[in-house]
Amino acid sequence: MGIIQLIAGIFKLGKFIRMVPQPVMLGFVNGLAIVIGLSQLSQFKVTNANGESVWMSGEPLLYSLGFVLVTMLVIWLLPKITKAIPATLVSILVVTGIVIGFDIPIPRVGDLASVKGGLPDFSIPNVPFNFETLKIILPYSIILAAIGLIESLLTLNLVSEITNKRGGASKECLAQGLANTVTGFFGGMGGCAMIGQSMINVKSGGRTRIAAVAAALFLLIFILYTSSLIELIPIAALVGVMFMVVIGTFAWNSIKLLSVVPRSDALVIVLVTIVTVYKDLALAVVVGVIVSALVFAWKSASRIRATERPSVHESGAKVYEIEGPLFFSSTNSFLEIFKPEQDPDVVIIDFAKSKVIDQSALKAIEDIADRYSNVGKKVKLRHLTKDCHRLLSRTGQLMVDSDDDPDYGVAVDYEVKLGIFGK
Repeated sequence: MGIIQLIAGIFKLGKFIRMVPQPVMLGFVNGLAIVIGLSQLSQFKVTNANGESVWMSGEPLLYSLGFVLVTMLVIWLLPKITKAIPATLVSILVVTGIVIGFDIPIPRVGDLASVKGGLPDFSIPNVPFNFETLKIILPYSIILAAIGLIESLLTLNLVSEITNKRGGASKECLAQGLANTVTGFFGGMGGCAMIGQSMINVKSGGRTRIAAVAAALFLLIFILYTSSLIELIPIAALVGVMFMVVIGTFAWNSIKLLSVVPRSDALVIVLVTIVTVYKDLALAVVVGVIVSALVFAWKSASRIRATERPSVHESGAKVYEIEGPLFFSSTNSFLEIFKPEQDPDVVIIDFAKSKVIDQSALKAIEDIADRYSNVGKKVKLRHLTKDCHRLLSRTGQLMVDSDDDPDYGVAVDYEVKLGIFGK
């Protein structure tokens, strides 16, 4: 997992996170907020005498719900009074003090598990280093590497929007990959950025790397030296903190946007949210990006059209002024524009207001040239870029050079033999 993430950082693959549209981002934060919220509900369960997990009832439930509300109230009110002390820290201390002072019987951190630990030892994983082992771990490694990078980079984008500071996507890939590679030799699990902790950090005023380093050091101190104190914290206080994270993370404006934005964007927001909740983040983002790309391709395909007029330079010739992008999705609409049997002997196709994007577009241009050639008519292609001249392999067509030819590039993944074009 770590090595895959390091490779992603070396080849700067993190920049592709820019391809994630805003509706996917909204679905991501909404889905993650719901997942965080739902995960807190399990904290209201206890184990009965038969070893079964059942919901709380009676006084423990009422006390727990009450302290959850107190925690949320402190986090909401304190910043209105002062921001010198993090509201989350104060809320946890207040609720913990009340519970300990009045010996209120509600679950605490120590009731779940001990958080005491020590420094790990270095060791080489005790597994056979052969191809069979690689076949077993590689699929999981790829999935975890993708999930870790996607969640971290989306969290990075979210924090960047809040702080108005741009993060380094490739640096994040390298740092996360190095950390996951090292932790494997100390018995650790693969990890990534956590949106909950990141939101608490940012909302508490953290703006630099010092905040993250301090969080790591304090966590280490808690585990090594003060675990007995941490275990006294009521679960209700932590649940209240996480509920405030849910409220702060969920993009509430997206609910209003659903009735304002195009229906395709609203569909993407809802779809990504649902897939995040019921499946996983990586799949949700991939689905969202694919659906958004298909919608964009469909809309762009409908924008290509042509204006017909007689040529002012050549008597009897007809000019088709193409408007809109020409690519794989719009080629059928492009081909339907022309009428070789009805057109005059010379036809000029002007691409000044169009853009030839991919190889499918070049193939469509060659098909049109074929159609006119088959009925004994000539096509002149105007305002195509030099690489279009070079990549169009069909010979016998007249490429008209102009001083104002565009210079954009065409996305193709193979070489085409240079054609011979008359002038």
